[in-house]
Amino acid sequence: MVQNVFRSGFLVRVAHTLLTWIITVILFLHNTSLRRCEEQGELLLPALFFLLVVLSVLLYFAVSLMDPGFVLNDTVKGAQSPNEEMEAMIPQSSTPRLRRCGYCLLQQPMRAKHCHMCKRCVHRFDHHCPWIENCVGERNHRWFIIYLLVQLLTLLSGLHVALSGISPALTWEQWFRVNGFLVAALCIVGIFSVVVVVLLGSHLYLISINCTTWEFMSRHRISYLKTCKDEENPFDRGVLCNLWDFFCICRTVMWEKVYHRNTLNPV
Repeated sequence: MVQNVFRSGFLVRVAHTLLTWIITVILFLHNTSLRRCEEQGELLLPALFFLLVVLSVLLYFAVSLMDPGFVLNDTVKGAQSPNEEMEAMIPQSSTPRLRRCGYCLLQQPMRAKHCHMCKRCVHRFDHHCPWIENCVGERNHRWFIIYLLVQLLTLLSGLHVALSGISPALTWEQWFRVNGFLVAALCIVGIFSVVVVVLLGSHLYLISINCTTWEFMSRHRISYLKTCKDEENPFDRGVLCNLWDFFCICRTVMWEKVYHRNTLNPV
């Protein structure tokens, strides 16, 4: 984990953390609803907001440093790997043959992809996120969604608090002098709120149809999707089942079997 912290993403994580706490300090020091609650001895609202910020930072680092589902090394040379055993059990007439990665030379399970930033193959690869400087894959995708939900709640709370601290003034110069830091915080929080809403909305849509960002953007180049019709998704089990599988099934899925079953018995 120590090595992960000091990778190329170290500066991104430090910048995110510093920006989060600088904005938090601004909201607490100015004459916002948080400050007024403190002065009146009502500490519940400030405490909840502070805990929400702490939770968002902890989730950020958890998702950032978590193993996204890296494909493990092949077994001892000469022995049949689990992927090869799995491939042997599935009829090849209906399922595209598993292939070896041209970069790390590992056999790629279906829906896995090599990430050029992480230099590893990732199970059920979704995308490499520069915000967390980590891949989003099978093991950390649900935590990424939970982080986005908590982050959105934190940002919307921050927007409300910042707006509550805007004070009137006689001239524009006085107004900017009094509210300058709050306005800057308001702009930053507003921009991040829009980004998080777009990210969360797009991911929830893709989860509901059991599709990854990589599959959605590169469908025409993916071997196991090229033969499917434009609107056909061999992994889609319906919205409720897809959401249940995503949030409640905590194991590595053998997507080759799902693909084979659904292509033989299309809905």
